[in-house]
Amino acid sequence: MDSGDTKYLDLILGPVRVCGQYKPKFGQGPKNSGLSLEQFQKLYKDDLFYHWFGLDNPMMYAAHKAAGGMTSIYRQIGIGCEKLFRKILMDSFCLNENDVIWSYDTSTSRNIKARTLHLDGLLLLEKISDENKRKIFFNWMKNVSTELEVNNNIISALTGTVFEVRQGYKTKDSKRQNADIANAGAAYRKALLPCAVILSAQIDTDILHRYRTEGWVVLTGIENTGDPNVSTYAFMKHVLGYDLAAFFQRNSMALRAEIDSVLKALLAPEAP
Repeated sequence: MDSGDTKYLDLILGPVRVCGQYKPKFGQGPKNSGLSLEQFQKLYKDDLFYHWFGLDNPMMYAAHKAAGGMTSIYRQIGIGCEKLFRKILMDSFCLNENDVIWSYDTSTSRNIKARTLHLDGLLLLEKISDENKRKIFFNWMKNVSTELEVNNNIISALTGTVFEVRQGYKTKDSKRQNADIANAGAAYRKALLPCAVILSAQIDTDILHRYRTEGWVVLTGIENTGDPNVSTYAFMKHVLGYDLAAFFQRNSMALRAEIDSVLKALLAPEAP
């Protein structure tokens, strides 16, 4: 393991570890912390219909725990990736936490209280003190913007890039898509280029096309190209100056061991 890997591993695995403690709520309310196997069996035995069908079986509890827990794994990997990405920005460009955070306020009318929406990372040209690094990042922004057919006047006015980091994007959730499109509009209004950083290669092709049409730069986790305009790992290595693919490769055994431990905890029902 590289000497600098430990802090990065902790950032990405910390959220994942909590998944092994997941307990399903079975509709008992948002404040409920989840039911144990014993509580689940009492709940289902007291419901005659479920009891008649044998749904109070411990394997049913394990199935619910696994289903919710696996959704949580994807979510927590995503959260870990967000934290890791911001830390890489900070370390690569000698920035502090406030430098790499971006949010904006929004409301749809005077009668609706404005909400504060956050994206996952920010890199401003003016914050890059190293002239060579700033030039590399500026040229990348210019190239990807040109490929998206962004107006030249807008390109010349861009002051940096705002990032949305995802482990993958396979959902067809139109509400999520519309929110992302609105975020892109807000970014351009603030003279920022919106960029979606997808760590895996898992993204629906229709969504990929729509986002790029709406002005998002979309990088995906493909490794068979050295093009930083389309590959997350080429972008990380050649533009941000950190070889993230090599980091994951070096630490694959630790990552796999943590996921294996979490899955075993999720797939086994608690002892009666």
